[in-house]
Amino acid sequence: MWHLVCGDVAAAGVTRVIGVDVAARALRVLRDDLAVGPLVDVETPPCTLRAQFWRDVWPSTVTPRPDFGIGLCADADWLAALKRQDRPVTLWHGDSCSEQLLLARVAAALEGSDLPFWEVPCGTGDSSVETRRAVGMIDPAGLGAYFLPKQVDVGRKALLASQWRSAVAGNADVRRWQKGDFRGEDHRKVDAILLGACTSDWQPLARVMTELMGQSDGFFATDFFAFWRARELAAQGRLELGGTAGQDGHGGLTVRLS
Repeated sequence: MWHLVCGDVAAAGVTRVIGVDVAARALRVLRDDLAVGPLVDVETPPCTLRAQFWRDVWPSTVTPRPDFGIGLCADADWLAALKRQDRPVTLWHGDSCSEQLLLARVAAALEGSDLPFWEVPCGTGDSSVETRRAVGMIDPAGLGAYFLPKQVDVGRKALLASQWRSAVAGNADVRRWQKGDFRGEDHRKVDAILLGACTSDWQPLARVMTELMGQSDGFFATDFFAFWRARELAAQGRLELGGTAGQDGHGGLTVRLS
C-alpha cells in the first residue's frame, strides 16, 4: 500500500506511525503547495508555468535551490501511472488547502480505477486560522491516534475529481478550502493585508508577513509566499524594502509604504 502525504513535516510524523521500513518502500511525499500559483499545466510535463512560478517565489538568497521542473514532472508522471499499478493508496490529510487539493488530485488520478483508495482524515474540517489542523501540526507521538483509514467510495471520488478539474481549469492565483470546496481568487486580498500592515515608518518585514499568515483563512500562507508578494508589491512601487536579506530570504529586511 502507498501512503501519500503533503510535505516533509507530515512525512516525519507518518513515518513514525507506519515505521521506517514501511515508509522506505511505501511513503510518497508530494511537496507542491497546490493552494497557490497556476495549475493549468501541473499535469502536463514539463510543467513550464508552474515551475516558473516557484522559481519566482523562491528567495534568491536561499540555497540550495530546488530543480522545480524535475520535481513537478516527477509528481505528474507518477500520479498519471498510479492507477496502472496494483498497490492500494492511502492519503493522509488535514485542513490544509494543499492537502485537500492533493486528495482531490489523487481522486482524479484514480478515477475509473477499481484500485482501493483510502483517506486518513487528521483535521477538524474547518480551515479557519483558529481551528485548522494540518497533518504536520500534529505531534508525531500522537499521530497514531488518527490512523483510522476510511475508504473513499465511488461518489466521493467522483466529487473530489470534479473539484480538482475545476481548480485546474480556474487557474486562480490563490485557492482557499472552505466548507468542503475550493474558491479561487487573485492576489488582491492577500496584498491588501500586507499593505494594511505597513505604515510610512520602517518595521521588520517579518512582522508584516506574520500579519498575512495570521489572517489567511482557507489556506496556509507560507513565509516564502508572503515574502514573494512583498517583493512583487515593491516592484510595483507600493512598498519599499530595506536592509540586507539573510539566509532565510527575508530575515534582516525592513518594509514601509512607498
